[in-house]
Amino acid sequence: MTKLILSILTLVLTFNTLTAQNTSDEEIMVRVLTFNILHGATTKGDFDLDKIASVIKSTNPDLVALQEVDFKTNRAKNYDLVTELGWRTKMAPLFGIAMPYDGGGYGEGILTKMPILSSKNVPLPHSPNNEPRAALQVLVQLESGDTISFIGTHLEHQENSTDRIDQVKTINEVFAPCKYPTILAGDLNATPNSEPISILKEYWTANDQKGAFTYPSNDPEIKIDYIFFRPAGKWQVVETEVICDEIASDHCAVLSVLRLIK
Repeated sequence: MTKLILSILTLVLTFNTLTAQNTSDEEIMVRVLTFNILHGATTKGDFDLDKIASVIKSTNPDLVALQEVDFKTNRAKNYDLVTELGWRTKMAPLFGIAMPYDGGGYGEGILTKMPILSSKNVPLPHSPNNEPRAALQVLVQLESGDTISFIGTHLEHQENSTDRIDQVKTINEVFAPCKYPTILAGDLNATPNSEPISILKEYWTANDQKGAFTYPSNDPEIKIDYIFFRPAGKWQVVETEVICDEIASDHCAVLSVLRLIK
């Protein structure tokens, strides 16, 4: 009887050890997409949300940062765009307003397959004659139980504006101290060697797009759409892809598959 009990205990301990090893060795992947959706208009001006949703669904993302998102504006036919896209992609939607516009609002959107634990919409500094901008953050819980931070943003578009510098400094100040592994995605309206990107890289690591251009979608010639992460030691880039659909938007979408390192 004693030998039998010892054998059972040995089997239980061995099983528990193997289970713990499998759990710790399990790869935690996060599929992230950023996409400037041209306020839903498409490049044909026919307001085809199904076309935009098709691009999103084709990448099977876990998290999506959307820019140029209208909320019940006249030009968007009074649609809540992020909710409409959430319904079409079967993802939970969240809107963050940057400014009132055309009878409604204009700003950032996030879609997620993961539960949202909390959210924060942060206004970014801007010159009096330029559009207000914002950065929308969510904390989400992965299937593994880990919490991560995800931020979507859209920086000033005027070519010679210094607003982008002030905006990235605010992003660093507000979000870099976050205690959770963090992903930052969006249309930054800045090329890789520009000062705003250099300032971001003081705190953030860029995904590897292999120099792929993201704008305009019909013949890309510059890179202004990005996915960053921090801290560098908590993430590994597994895959990156630029998806260009010249009808869905004037921007290409950018996908990154990131592995969370435990």
